[in-house]
Amino acid sequence: MSRKSRNDRLDAKEAAMDAEMDDAIEDGDTGPALRAPKIAIIGRPNVGKSTIFNRLAGRKLAIVNDTPGVTRDRYEHGAKVYHQDITLVDTAGYENMDGDTLESRMRVQTEMAISEADICLFIYDARAGVTSLDEIFAEQVRRTGQKVILVANKCESARAVASGIAEGYSLGLGEPIEVSAEHNIGFEDLAEAMDEALKDIDLTGQYDELAGIDPDNAPLRIAVVGRPNAGKSTLINTLIGKQRLLTGPEAGVTRDSISVDWVWNGRRVRFHDTAGMRKRARVQETLEKMSVAETVRAIRFAQVVVLLMDANSVFDKQDMQIADLCEREGRGMVIAVTKWDTIENKSALAKSLREKATRLLPQLKGIPVLFFSGLTGRHVDRLLPAIEGVMENWSAKVKTADLNDWLKEKTQAHPPPAHHGRPTKLRYMAQTKSRPPTFVVKCSRHDALPASYQRYLVNGLRDDFGLPGVPIRMIVRAGNNPYVEAG
Repeated sequence: MSRKSRNDRLDAKEAAMDAEMDDAIEDGDTGPALRAPKIAIIGRPNVGKSTIFNRLAGRKLAIVNDTPGVTRDRYEHGAKVYHQDITLVDTAGYENMDGDTLESRMRVQTEMAISEADICLFIYDARAGVTSLDEIFAEQVRRTGQKVILVANKCESARAVASGIAEGYSLGLGEPIEVSAEHNIGFEDLAEAMDEALKDIDLTGQYDELAGIDPDNAPLRIAVVGRPNAGKSTLINTLIGKQRLLTGPEAGVTRDSISVDWVWNGRRVRFHDTAGMRKRARVQETLEKMSVAETVRAIRFAQVVVLLMDANSVFDKQDMQIADLCEREGRGMVIAVTKWDTIENKSALAKSLREKATRLLPQLKGIPVLFFSGLTGRHVDRLLPAIEGVMENWSAKVKTADLNDWLKEKTQAHPPPAHHGRPTKLRYMAQTKSRPPTFVVKCSRHDALPASYQRYLVNGLRDDFGLPGVPIRMIVRAGNNPYVEAG
């Protein structure tokens, strides 16, 4: 079939679906809020699963590298097949391993993704042909009884991979669909096959656990960051009550920034599990650089950051650099000390660490410091209320009248230093934005107001208006009080 005729057919199908949707909306019957069907992308390592995931998602989300075994956790993201919302699940490459090895734990995560999926896209490399590992994995997938679409990837030249495509029939998973994820070839056929398979899935009564939550209420975005092996994935698993994320004693298990949605006290929460951040001088490999870049991106898109530290090694120089990055990005922050069950003299260490936080992070004075065990779950329930408090402070708004009354009192109690014998007058103050709280001060000699006096004002704002633990921005500008000019 020619590309033009295929596109005409797809356009007609989308037009019919649009008309059907419009009729439903007009009749006031849009149906119940059902969950989005899950489509898991599975296969052995290095067959192009993450590249296909990114193509279907329409964005470069999963880390892609030539190194086999880049993906380790299940990476989920929403997408659409025509008008049908779906949840794509990228999985780790299947390894036929048992025991307590990392590969074995990755295999368990993949098996969980298969069991939860409505459709599996089984990917194999048409260039390499069907391997023994493909055959072993295909046999296990057939036993599950899940609906499977077989995809032959790396088909840039159908003639060159003809034998590899033909070998796909031996897997017993149907006719292979030929695609090239790298060159964006064949995805019209794949979308059509997915659309046909989705028609046979009964979603009646299968509600999303988030469906009862107001969709206009955006989730609270929380990034969990820290050094490698601090226990970030373990903490999130404990909070949500299931083994959603891959964990283990090895440092650097997490590579992608994995989003996990959850509901806490009727509120949507989205955790971002991130890769551990080592000292920059130690980050040499391209893959690790990509992981760190994903972590930085998660910090920038988060609202509150949980800086997780191992109780046996707290306030390392790298911890301070991560905290400084979060402050520069303007994120609210909570310091969380895990593995607290391994500490003997808890009260003395807790007092020492709180004093250290005040001394080392003066720009985040009053930041919450919590102590718990992410593994056992003891005192983990204190974390989310603390995050909610930081979020409230981060979003705070102060009335302009209150600010200017406060500014008058502060300048009378401690006038700004004179510049070349001439007084500096602070005329007006207003909050221009929140998240983080940002204030503008109009000053007669804005370039002469020393940084120490600005810190005096910031600390006063933090103490007097109850804004502990969040970054505060202050912008000093020239100008007069607009109300005086208006008068």
